[in-house]
Amino acid sequence: MKNTDEPIVVEQTFNVSIREIWSAITELNRMKKWFFENIESFEPKVGFETRFIVKNEDRIFPHLWKITEVNPEKRIAYNWKYEGYEGNSFVIFELSEDKKVSKLTLTHQVTENFPQNIEEFKRESCIEGWKWFIKKSLKDYLEK
Repeated sequence: MKNTDEPIVVEQTFNVSIREIWSAITELNRMKKWFFENIESFEPKVGFETRFIVKNEDRIFPHLWKITEVNPEKRIAYNWKYEGYEGNSFVIFELSEDKKVSKLTLTHQVTENFPQNIEEFKRESCIEGWKWFIKKSLKDYLEK
């Protein structure tokens, strides 16, 4: 992912309330069920920071998140980077209602280039990852 790339945007509608989506994206025990099971701590408060490890084959990716914005049941944003790797980005979850459905729009904006020689940091990999998290994992979790 490079800072010259367009932001990654993934949208999904859900047949649940905005409050239900907000809980799923901000409550630690619920996040572990659809997002990353090894998140050690999470609080939807500006300034909150967390670190957790994700392994993929023989590579280790220490995730570093810092909450930068919270507007309950509307928007949460965090700085997202990886300890030991170049690169920096922001991830924004925005909630809205359209008629009788709730909508989540995820935006991932890169502000500093990530290493391009690592598969997990390639744009296509990130797009597919976000699609899986939002359109499959979160949707299945919320509408089970």
